[in-house]
Amino acid sequence: MAAHTDPAQLPRRFIKLAEAKTLTTLSTSEIYRRIAAGTFPTQVNLGPKSVAWIEAEVLAWCEARIAASRGETV
Repeated sequence: MAAHTDPAQLPRRFIKLAEAKTLTTLSTSEIYRRIAAGTFPTQVNLGPKSVAWIEAEVLAWCEARIAASRGETV
């Protein structure tokens, strides 16, 4: 059985779009498409022109995709 990352156990850290893209290998447009569909973590507004994602939420999303591809539940 694979070990899964519990977002509650990770320190909260903001990541910018470039890092979210690196972690997921998704394009910018695909990330925003999935946010609109409610299937990707939403960003946090840091200021008038700045947003970021919570790293633990993006990692949990990645873990869920891995588990789903292997028929596991998270």
